[in-house]
Amino acid sequence: MSSFINAMQNHHLNDFFQNSLFSSLPASFFTHLRPTPLPSPYLVAFSEKMANEHSVLFNRFQETEAVEIFSGNKIPFTANPLASVYSGHQFGVWAGQLGDGRAILLGDTINKYQQRFEVQLKGAGATPYSRSGDGRAVLRSSIREFLCSEAMHALRIPTSRALCITGSDQYVFREQPETAAVVTRLAPSFIRFGSFEHWYYNRRHDDLKILADFVIEHYFPHCRDEHNPYQALLIDITRKTAELMAHWQSVGFMHGVMNTDNMSILGITLDYGPFGFMEAFNDSHICNHTDQQGRYSYKMQPSVGNWNLHALGQAMLPLIGSVEETQIALSGYSTCFVAQWESLLRSKFGFSIAHESDKQLGEDFFSLMQASHADFTLSFRQLSHLENEISPKDDALLDLFIDRESLKAWLQRYRKRLALEDSKTETRQVSMLTSNPKYILRNYLAQNAIEKAQKKDFSEIAKLLSILENPFDEQIEHEEYAKLPPDWAKDLEVSCSS
Repeated sequence: MSSFINAMQNHHLNDFFQNSLFSSLPASFFTHLRPTPLPSPYLVAFSEKMANEHSVLFNRFQETEAVEIFSGNKIPFTANPLASVYSGHQFGVWAGQLGDGRAILLGDTINKYQQRFEVQLKGAGATPYSRSGDGRAVLRSSIREFLCSEAMHALRIPTSRALCITGSDQYVFREQPETAAVVTRLAPSFIRFGSFEHWYYNRRHDDLKILADFVIEHYFPHCRDEHNPYQALLIDITRKTAELMAHWQSVGFMHGVMNTDNMSILGITLDYGPFGFMEAFNDSHICNHTDQQGRYSYKMQPSVGNWNLHALGQAMLPLIGSVEETQIALSGYSTCFVAQWESLLRSKFGFSIAHESDKQLGEDFFSLMQASHADFTLSFRQLSHLENEISPKDDALLDLFIDRESLKAWLQRYRKRLALEDSKTETRQVSMLTSNPKYILRNYLAQNAIEKAQKKDFSEIAKLLSILENPFDEQIEHEEYAKLPPDWAKDLEVSCSS
């Protein structure tokens, strides 16, 4: 941890923060308040890569002072903390006003690439939007969000990022008593679909326009010159969301709670809670045990993304001006999703050009995985190692499938498809190994890190982070982190409190 505190030079931590762009909006959009102090905080984990990217320079600070700031106990004079209001549909039902119930925006920061990010403390205490909650996050959920944010970034999937976790011995109550923690997370913006819905359903169209103009000005400036800037904005959000859904599906990621208040207008993965990565493939898998109806199962994610966009389109209708123009903006979802999905699948299967047989070949591979409950990640990783001709390397893939003969028949078709583009084994393998990760954040790996952390041993978080930051590398020394989950992992459950 000393490297975190001393890694940088000649920078004052107060300089890290600027007044947030969001705070320039009218006062009705947020509430200014200070975080609730976290008793006796300590550093749990940090991302050195994020620290480097954002020039978090701690050499002039004692470790305790940095921890105090990222726990919300001390507010730098350049910070301007606030909690924002929004609304949303939850599990398809209008939930009314929501808002930052346990997240407080400290301010903005500019990274070394001159990119602007909002800095939030998640778990920083109650706000006017907490709805009788305590505003705290627990260590368990903070570790999961911290690790998965950085893992998704390494997988090249748009996401919020995580800088550090601070913890405390203070207990809070969820399904059981757990210790509190704060995760410092960053994103270009935390504005959500529900931010637009809030003003629409409150019939405050002037505020709706102020929000849309703000979003266009700062995040979609190219839309300003379009004939209908608000329609152009919805077109862009639709495209970004469709592409994000394809990325999620391509690595077997399930968000678990795709409510409209958890959907980013920038098309980034937001609000990590009861997420999970697919293991034994089942396209109906539900990673959130709170989701009794399976609304947010793996196979439903693309259609729910579309549903959420229609909810956003409804909210933007007064700005766009007509149902027809709104429908036109939303109509590109399917085309964008399919194009991104097919492109990602070509990379996963090692095809450099498209062919009319690819769709059926891909669907058949997923059907074989489903029938055999084959591990999603390992199946594609072992496929990446195959030679263009039958070889002993086939066995590692065949061993993942119950129906070996059907897979052998599929492999014959697959190799014929490779021959159509005169694929070279070594070139294809290199390409596929950069598209099919070896390491993902399996629930049991996160659980191992959590259980050690609950005993004040934070070493497993740091180790797991270092592995997940390089998910496509072989990392032979960490081979055990890529193995099939143990039997006890089948009993792990995550819920909306995770």
